[in-house]
Amino acid sequence: MAYRSICNCNNYCVALVVLFMGVLLSNAAAASNSFNVMKFGAKPDGKTDSTQAFVKTWASACSSASGQPNADAVMYIPNGRFLIKAVVFRGPCKTRRVTVRIDGTLVAPQTIGLWATQATGFYSLRSPELQCLVVPSMPKVLHFGLAGDLGRLALLELGSSITFNWANNIVISGLTSINSQQTHLVINSCNNVVVRNVKLIAPSESPNTDGIHVQSSAGVTITGSILQTGDDCISIGPGTTNLHISNIKCGPGHGVSIGSLGKELKEDGVQNVTLTNAVFSGSDNGVRIKSWARPSTGFVRNILFQNIIMRNVENPIIIDQNYCPNNRACPNQSSGVKISQVTYRNIQGASATAEAVTFDCSPSHPCTGIRLQNIKLTYMNRDATSSCKNIDGTSSGLLVPQSCL
Repeated sequence: MAYRSICNCNNYCVALVVLFMGVLLSNAAAASNSFNVMKFGAKPDGKTDSTQAFVKTWASACSSASGQPNADAVMYIPNGRFLIKAVVFRGPCKTRRVTVRIDGTLVAPQTIGLWATQATGFYSLRSPELQCLVVPSMPKVLHFGLAGDLGRLALLELGSSITFNWANNIVISGLTSINSQQTHLVINSCNNVVVRNVKLIAPSESPNTDGIHVQSSAGVTITGSILQTGDDCISIGPGTTNLHISNIKCGPGHGVSIGSLGKELKEDGVQNVTLTNAVFSGSDNGVRIKSWARPSTGFVRNILFQNIIMRNVENPIIIDQNYCPNNRACPNQSSGVKISQVTYRNIQGASATAEAVTFDCSPSHPCTGIRLQNIKLTYMNRDATSSCKNIDGTSSGLLVPQSCL
């Protein structure tokens, strides 16, 4: 089975495993302190393994200072197709900022084993900016031609496309990723990240192909992006704070999900998340908060979903605190995740199911401070319905369906 990934970026990469972190990827003009991957042996034929040439180029850019304390450097990938295996670019760097500029195309190996469980990645960087065009092209056989439990195989055998770990001050701009093996873009343990104008695409049936996953990170902004995936358009994991999402289009996919949370007993919470000015089209969910039905110290609080349009969405508004896949490791338990201070404001459109608003909260830790303001959701041109379990809150303004709070 073959896997093909294409990446076209500009600006700042880190060490050898396929995780992009703390990097500036940009199409800006090359700086005077520029390092061309072809000068380090990379071949633009799409067949020759250029991984080590990329590693050497990164090492030179990262360690250069040009005799100036605040110098910038550019790792430059010119036009052409460059085959690279999973690689990690590591910091910190001597330069103030490294820009990874990709005018060409990065192609992943045709053999899954050379990419699986890995990702192109950046580690331990600061003051990076990334403008990147990543276009992985993977035949459907990867998703649909495996024998046995496809979900389990996908989790065990496939990897994310790009991951940023322990990196600060990142800009990711102009990225296009198609048919990632799993999550297209992972932001883990990072601070001050801007993701703008990205396009992440995978077949609607492809398992675990989340668009963007954010966890253990603070000060992340996602804006102006198109997310068409087989799983969550954006998934928000434990330890996420001060996340702002705006002007996105989601669908197909599983919507924007906080969670799943509460799988572990001791788990960091999620707080201060805003999603505004979004359109969901044909997605399984719109805005969702999901937690395992297990004891946990986790929490969700200070969340705002506003100015959202739903178009044929199965579950436009949903809280599910009884997540228990295959009824394993959680039957007869309840979620310990405490959900509070969640506001749904100015949400309208069409539900693909009769029940457009579903609040299924924990019986041991009911949801509190939930607010509905100006909701208008219909089903087949009729008023949709809502349901509430173990929840307390308030309603105001136009409410269709009628509030069950």
